[in-house]
Amino acid sequence: MDRVKSSMQQVPNAIPKVIRRTGGANSLELEKENFERGQAVSINKAINTQEVAVKEKHARNILAKCVCKGAHTFWAAVNRLPLSSNAVLCWKFCHVFHKLLRDGHPNVIKDSMRNKADLTDMSRMWGHLSEGYGKLCSIYLKLLITKMEFHIKNPRFPGNLQMSNRQLDEAGENDVNNFFQLTVEMFDYLECELNLFLGVFSSLDMSRSVSVTAAGQCRLAPLIQVILDCSHLYDYTVKLLFKLHSCLPADTLQGHRDRFQEQFKKLKSLFYRSSNLQYFKRLIQIPQLPENPPNFLRASALSEHISPVVVIPAESSSPESEHVVETEDLVDTDIPVLPTKFDDLFGTSAATDPFNFNSQNGMRKDDKDRLIEQLTREIQALKEELESFRLESGRLCQALRGRVSELEAELAEQSHLRMQAAGESEFLKAELDDLRRVKEDTEKEQRSLTEIERKAQANEQRYTKLKEKYTELVQSHADLLRKNAEVTRQMTVARAAQDEVEAVRKEMQEKVKAAQEVADRQEREQLEQLQELQNELVSSRAELDTLKTTVASSQQSSEAMSSQMSTLESEKAELVETLSKKESELTVLGEELERVQTSLASERESGVKTAEALQNQLNEKESREQALESQLVAARWSSLLAAVEEAERIIQDSLAQIDDPAHISCTSSADYLASRCQASLDSMDRLHSAREAFLSDSTGVSELVRAVTQCGHLVGDTIIQGSATSHMVPVEQADALSESVKACGTEALALLGQMKEKDSLAAADTFKLKAALEGILATAEKLRPRGLELQQGELGDLVEQEMAATSAAVESAAARIEEMLNKSRAVDTGIKMEVNERILASCTELMQAIKELILSSKDLQRDIVESGRGAASMKEFYAKNSRWTEGLISASKAVGWGATVMVDAADLVVQGKGKFEELMVCSHEIAASTAQLVAASKVKADKDSANLHRLQQASRGVTQATAAVVASTKSGKSQIEETDTMDFSSMTLTQIKRQEMDAQVLVLELETRLQKERERLGELRKKHYELAGVAEGWGEEEEGTG
Repeated sequence: MDRVKSSMQQVPNAIPKVIRRTGGANSLELEKENFERGQAVSINKAINTQEVAVKEKHARNILAKCVCKGAHTFWAAVNRLPLSSNAVLCWKFCHVFHKLLRDGHPNVIKDSMRNKADLTDMSRMWGHLSEGYGKLCSIYLKLLITKMEFHIKNPRFPGNLQMSNRQLDEAGENDVNNFFQLTVEMFDYLECELNLFLGVFSSLDMSRSVSVTAAGQCRLAPLIQVILDCSHLYDYTVKLLFKLHSCLPADTLQGHRDRFQEQFKKLKSLFYRSSNLQYFKRLIQIPQLPENPPNFLRASALSEHISPVVVIPAESSSPESEHVVETEDLVDTDIPVLPTKFDDLFGTSAATDPFNFNSQNGMRKDDKDRLIEQLTREIQALKEELESFRLESGRLCQALRGRVSELEAELAEQSHLRMQAAGESEFLKAELDDLRRVKEDTEKEQRSLTEIERKAQANEQRYTKLKEKYTELVQSHADLLRKNAEVTRQMTVARAAQDEVEAVRKEMQEKVKAAQEVADRQEREQLEQLQELQNELVSSRAELDTLKTTVASSQQSSEAMSSQMSTLESEKAELVETLSKKESELTVLGEELERVQTSLASERESGVKTAEALQNQLNEKESREQALESQLVAARWSSLLAAVEEAERIIQDSLAQIDDPAHISCTSSADYLASRCQASLDSMDRLHSAREAFLSDSTGVSELVRAVTQCGHLVGDTIIQGSATSHMVPVEQADALSESVKACGTEALALLGQMKEKDSLAAADTFKLKAALEGILATAEKLRPRGLELQQGELGDLVEQEMAATSAAVESAAARIEEMLNKSRAVDTGIKMEVNERILASCTELMQAIKELILSSKDLQRDIVESGRGAASMKEFYAKNSRWTEGLISASKAVGWGATVMVDAADLVVQGKGKFEELMVCSHEIAASTAQLVAASKVKADKDSANLHRLQQASRGVTQATAAVVASTKSGKSQIEETDTMDFSSMTLTQIKRQEMDAQVLVLELETRLQKERERLGELRKKHYELAGVAEGWGEEEEGTG
């Protein structure tokens, strides 16, 4: 009982009793309860979570109880097991269920079909695991489902698949169509068996003796059932294929033969691997399949087919009786009594003669017994002596055979040593000649090295002189620059006397310019000379190092060769001595050599045949290498062609998108379009260089593929961005930009079309596409906003003024919000006061975040100006970077304006006159303006700057504060606004119909109004873009170009 309890505790959910005993149970119910309890205990012992093989006695107990009653009790117990949560438990269930399907009652298959859906779901679930027992469980469950379906379709086949040839013919009902379909089903059945076979072997580490471990035996144990099924399926498949070939044409059965060939190779390999495992050797005798599969095209080959028979040794007896030996079974002591001459004459034996006194006192029987025992002992002694003689003769024969083999091996080794010594002497002569040549080459290299060192020293001296001259020129150039700076300073101070000083300034500028040109020209010449000398020096040094290395290696190799020569000479002397000894021994072995010569001749002939076969294999390998080389070239070209086609699809998709009506709402800026054009031009240069490299060396196809893909992507992006930019510019410029974009797409498609052909790849012209991209780049540069045409002082002052104005606007907004908060607390009460306080508090936090952002932006701008202006003033720096300065001014204006508008909207909301939506829109506008300010400040900032990190942190604070304003506004709106309850209880059918029609009319009106407002918003954005362009000088630029 203790063992039963412990085995039941191994499963997480122990199997409960199927039927509880009742007070009035009769003997039949008790018998049924005892049966089901015993069945549950046996199932629990066999199917548990321990990773050990299922014991045979437990499986026999389950099988014995399911032989007559089907599988209802088995499934009632199994359905309570957690098969979906433990893979080892599910694996052992599959093993027991497989054995039950094979050896159980025929009703087991029918009863189990009710659980087919559950088994299918469980197989799909375990199939999600890629390794371990989960994958094996999925394969095993598919096999069991296939087995049940096969036996349901073919009820004539028993679960163990054992049938005679007559029963096999009856299963097909003498119909070729039935045989054809039955063969296909057997192929599918066998395929599932082989998949489980391969899955188990692939999950084991075959480099170790896994079959002797408990975990390995747990995985290998179910394969015994698989081997039994496979042997029968293979036999029936062969017989059915011979029958089909006798009725159908061979071409019709080509698919069957191919599938059989594949399964035959797998099954043969698996049977061979299984037979070598120690675990199977004591449990099952696995048959070996023939070397070659049967030839179905020859009908007589059926007689050569031998059905594989799997032998399972008889099970050992129980432990209580296995040591009992029956002497009657071992020795037959019945000795037949020889008839005597007296019996022949009188027809009666001496034992029945009443007058035979010797028989009556037992004297003759004792003598006969002693004679029998004596003869038996002599026979046994003679048998033992004969067995010893036989063993001794076998041992002597084996020793003689071993001695003959040793002598043959020694003779072959001696002949091999003699040939090896001759070959080594020839090799040493050749090496000696090579050493002499190497020594001569080393002497020549030494002489050339001395000459190169002398040239290098001369070049070093020339380099030193030129370096001194270059230092003098740099010093004079620095003096001239200092003089130039001093003259510039003097000109700035003397600007009051404009006429006189202007003439002096022009004259000085011309002189300085001339001096600078002379200095620059001299400096360039000296730099060129210096660069040439440096290159010569570097090449000389490299050549010198190479020669030094070569000389060192030559010396080392010569020393090594000399030592090796001495060693080889000593070894040669030893070999000569050994050879003389071996020759003396060869004379002794001459007679044996004559006997072996005949075998050597045959071996020589086989060696010649082997060499010819190897030569044929070498020729085949060379042909295969040539074919693979051609395939590699084709694969490279196909990869390039695929990249070109992909680039074509990208550009065609871009051209199709610009004609799509939905693309009209997409917009872009001229700055971004210019950056995309520049990136496309860079990719064109890369494409040109990659194409040239591919034409010179076809192995470099990967770089050309990457260049083509990048070029297609960037050109397609340029087309999209160009079309999006045309939506934001005046009509004339938009038409010109659209035409340029379409021309660019046409040229790109033409270029890619040329690259798709091998003949036209070298002549593919990239200049037309580059010209189209440069035209788009020029148009984008024209569309960029110009500066505000302010003086240096005015632009710098304007930056300071705008930043100060923004700070003042934010301070004023914060003060107004504080004032509104105090007023609301004094006037409002209840929910309205709570909503107003929450909204104004979030607006106050937003103003504090904006103030922190402006301060961080000022600090970052100060760092940018100090690190980038050099010797110039702050105002000069702002004027030099006018476009960046204008971005800062525009962003600062937007932030100040947004703060003011948001305060006004909040004031109206608090007073009850405004809309909550206006406040949310103002919050989003402030977030966008601060993002613009951060982006404008980050353009020229160092990425490791501490002020930049502060600015980014402040920007995140503004974003969070904006989200808080929007959230508090939405919350307040939901609290204040009351939703009308929809009460339709008092309305009639006509009134409801009328209101439904009114609601539909209102919905249509609102949808029409929404569409018109969206169109109006798009027109407003276009107008805003045009006005911003006019304010930044686009109109003046067009007049100047006109």
